[in-house]
Amino acid sequence: MSDIIKEIEAAQLKESVDEFAVGDTVKVYGKIKEGNRERIQVFEGVVLKRQGGSNRETFTVRKTSNGIGVEKTWPLHSPNVEKIEVVRRGKVRRAKLNYLRNRVGKKAKVKELMR
Repeated sequence: MSDIIKEIEAAQLKESVDEFAVGDTVKVYGKIKEGNRERIQVFEGVVLKRQGGSNRETFTVRKTSNGIGVEKTWPLHSPNVEKIEVVRRGKVRRAKLNYLRNRVGKKAKVKELMR
């Protein structure tokens, strides 16, 4: 990749990125713009995957709302992501947890990592 592209991408990176991994339960504080007002809305769920690199890195969070699974993909270095707070660490053995989409109830849980 060209050095010019690397410089532009480096300028778009956030200074500090919260450490989290696949399987963790996180709270994502996202900025929502409504008309001329701006507020922060919390989206809490399990991280299904992280993909990409540099300033293009994204992560997908899944939660169940009223018995329906809701997934949202966030750009990691977006200015619309205020902060990411880890609620609990998950014990998983794979990089992408796509199998959680087919599970309901207690089967859809990820075991907690004891440290």
